[in-house]
Amino acid sequence: MDRLTQLESFASVATRGSLTAAARAEGVAPAIMGRRIDALEERLGVKLLVRTTRRITLTHEGSAFLEDCQRLLVEFANAEASVSAGGVKASGHLRVTAPAGFGRRHVAPLVPRFHALHPEVRISLNLSDRVIDVAGEGYDCAVRVGDMPDSSLVSLRLADNRRRCVATPDFIRRHGAPQQPSDLARFACLTLSSDASQTRGWAFRVPRRHGDEASTEVIHLKPSGPLDCSDGQVLHDWCLAGHGIAWRSTWEVEAEIDAGLLVPLLDAFAAPANGIYAVFPHAKHLPLRVRLWLDFLKAQYGRPEFWGGEIRAA
Repeated sequence: MDRLTQLESFASVATRGSLTAAARAEGVAPAIMGRRIDALEERLGVKLLVRTTRRITLTHEGSAFLEDCQRLLVEFANAEASVSAGGVKASGHLRVTAPAGFGRRHVAPLVPRFHALHPEVRISLNLSDRVIDVAGEGYDCAVRVGDMPDSSLVSLRLADNRRRCVATPDFIRRHGAPQQPSDLARFACLTLSSDASQTRGWAFRVPRRHGDEASTEVIHLKPSGPLDCSDGQVLHDWCLAGHGIAWRSTWEVEAEIDAGLLVPLLDAFAAPANGIYAVFPHAKHLPLRVRLWLDFLKAQYGRPEFWGGEIRAA
């Protein structure tokens, strides 16, 4: 017998003071209502109701249990209403982390919009190029850019992410331009420091060494230079100042390339796009606020016009 049905029947009988009245309200026979109460009392091992031919009264234990029972039934009804069609209502604290540069441009402006849709959700956004331990540090979701390492985390691909090598026209005039990826060893390259997320290095697609002419493979290089930083925005600024070659995502440098401030390099060797992902500790029993946030990000990033420029906060 369903436990919830037993609780509902107990609360109905207790508040109406009659098996017959409670049975009539539910459209069942009084004997069925009585069997539900008997089963509940047997399962709990206590007497909840004293039944006579004239009236039903609550025992001390029954009176205390009725309060808890009514509270649980209200919470259950609210939970069902919150996810029913037309009744989505999220609440609680949503903790999100994202890489600093990407987060500033393409996560932070969306947070007020999501909050406007779900005003009872409190949102904390952490921006850091450090790889956050999502489960260990208590985050609901992390937005990550790049290849996803093997992990116990669940990932949802939100969009493609393409990277390009870039430098200023002045840097190229002074130092020349690499003609193939291996040439980067001779240039000052601006790299993320070892405690940041870009651990595999810069990816390029090159002709396969032992294969037919059309065959290619993806390689990873770890160029070096006199300057590195754990903050991607700093590397971007250094690149614009002419201090070296940077390997940046298209969403970071497209505007400067269009304006002639940066020049793309080694595009013929560009690796296939990796991804922009949302990662979270587990797929089952996600709180409603997390599921709605994931759906919201997927919808926003799926719009073709989204990547045409920075998104302004509403």
